[in-house]
Amino acid sequence: MLTSIKNLAALALAATVAQAAVVTYNWNITYVNANPDGLFERRVIGVNGQFPIPAINVTLNDTLVINVINQIDQPTSLHSHGLFQTGNGQFDGPSMVTQCPIPPGANFTYTIPIEQHGTYWIHGHYQGQYVDGLRGPLVIHNINETYKYDAEYTIALADWYHKDHSVMLEQYLSIFNPSGAEPVPESGLINQQTDAKFEFIPGKTYRLRIINMSALAMFHFHIDGHEMEIIEIDGIDVERTKVTSFPITAAQRYSVLVTARNETTNNYVLHADMDPAMFDVVPDELQLNVTGTIVYDAAAPLAPEETSQWDEFNDAELVPVIPEETALPDKVFALTAVFSVLDDYSNKATFNDITYVMPKVPTLYTALSTGNLSSNPEVYGKFTHPLVVQHNDWVEIIINNDDAGNHPFHLHGHVFQIVGRGEGKYDPSTPYPNYFNTTNPARRDTVLVPSEQNVAIRFRANNPGVWLFHCHIEWHLQAGLATTFIEAPEIMSSILKIDPSHFEQCKALGIPYSGNAAGNEGLDLTGANVGPGLLPGTFTGKGVVALVFTIIAALLGLGTVIWYAREDDAHIAAQIAKAKDTEETH
Repeated sequence: MLTSIKNLAALALAATVAQAAVVTYNWNITYVNANPDGLFERRVIGVNGQFPIPAINVTLNDTLVINVINQIDQPTSLHSHGLFQTGNGQFDGPSMVTQCPIPPGANFTYTIPIEQHGTYWIHGHYQGQYVDGLRGPLVIHNINETYKYDAEYTIALADWYHKDHSVMLEQYLSIFNPSGAEPVPESGLINQQTDAKFEFIPGKTYRLRIINMSALAMFHFHIDGHEMEIIEIDGIDVERTKVTSFPITAAQRYSVLVTARNETTNNYVLHADMDPAMFDVVPDELQLNVTGTIVYDAAAPLAPEETSQWDEFNDAELVPVIPEETALPDKVFALTAVFSVLDDYSNKATFNDITYVMPKVPTLYTALSTGNLSSNPEVYGKFTHPLVVQHNDWVEIIINNDDAGNHPFHLHGHVFQIVGRGEGKYDPSTPYPNYFNTTNPARRDTVLVPSEQNVAIRFRANNPGVWLFHCHIEWHLQAGLATTFIEAPEIMSSILKIDPSHFEQCKALGIPYSGNAAGNEGLDLTGANVGPGLLPGTFTGKGVVALVFTIIAALLGLGTVIWYAREDDAHIAAQIAKAKDTEETH
């Protein structure tokens, strides 16, 4: 079986090499007014004066070129989510990790050799710009697909906000939000609209490529009157698995095959139900059941809507078509995700008590400019939370979610194997329990870790570069829930070559592009960007919230005293002036 799969893969490779092309997109990143949910018009970030931004379609072995002109009044950058970027990490996109952002008015070109196929997406990776609209599908086709189908649709799910991201982020990180309640969206969208329609022809088989491009929301996907077979997760083809529904969290992708019914007497509702567990409070006006329509005949009625059912679903049970065994890890990192009120009195996210803060020099540039020190984590600064691994190490990450909410974690530059799940916090003094099948575990690039659970993932460090690992709830990333993998620094400079033109972006913004995290030589980190620390003493979550509210109450009380004091001062001054006037009169 394995031999035949390899032979098919070789034939597919030969066919795609023969037809490889350079596919170029010219993107002027601009502001646009839009009203995708029909409830509120606002300024969004679009491309070439349009919103939604155009979908990108390429084929395995093509070269994707995106010529960017930044025409908005803030820096920007683009991340092609899920692409390996082997030997090409300078185009991965996260700002101050692999590049300086593109300044307002500047040009930048992303050149990306396409080495994989499947369903991906592209989004802004400077602050939270994708929340404001800078996000779209990126589909990589394979001439010889693993599964046959007649046609395909891309179904992009997203939450939608009526305020600019920057306004909501300031409120979210404020001392007046000590519980860390995330902004709740006003709407959910399918393909950036509320009335998406997909035409089905009886008897045809359709591939639906489903992408969750949300900042926060998780969806449960199902279609009335139709069965689905999952065939892909995050770019990895898997054995056909029948489902009636499945969850898809922020940044994940699935492909399903759906065979159309044989009659055209009814149309059917396509459901993407937002999971209320992701929201601290569900506003009465928020429509959780986001829908589209499968259309057989525009004149036909809708079939009676079915009651939503969310099936039990374990993505670790999906079996990759091309097997990949795992191996015992050379390095194990246990990362505990916690939200805490830190000593600046804001609610921040931490991995192992460290909240991520961007360095003064992009981390990739530090790795390529510090020589032998590139293998020393200290050179990258404490608050990038650097994790150094050697070339071809097997790396295991045990993610402990010690938070009340669920978190989708994404690794740049790789897919990882999901090798285990457990309840509570993992005890590192014992062997990891509940390992899954290690002969061919499920692989993907974004995994959901439920509240008060842990998940073990593994990947092979075969892609020298600097790769971010972070929660893909955008509010949590901005709150600091990220670490940085420095992969194979001992050979990185022989693999990665950055064109000097890239440094022009740094110069225009006054950002240093060599040296350690502080822009200095050696291990002198004077002036490095630092984050807040833990509050002194031991506090429970409720205790911290109580402390912060006490501080807020004290500040409000002090303000009231000052206000009344000013009133008294004004009253006294008026009395003195009146007395003087009386004295002068006499």
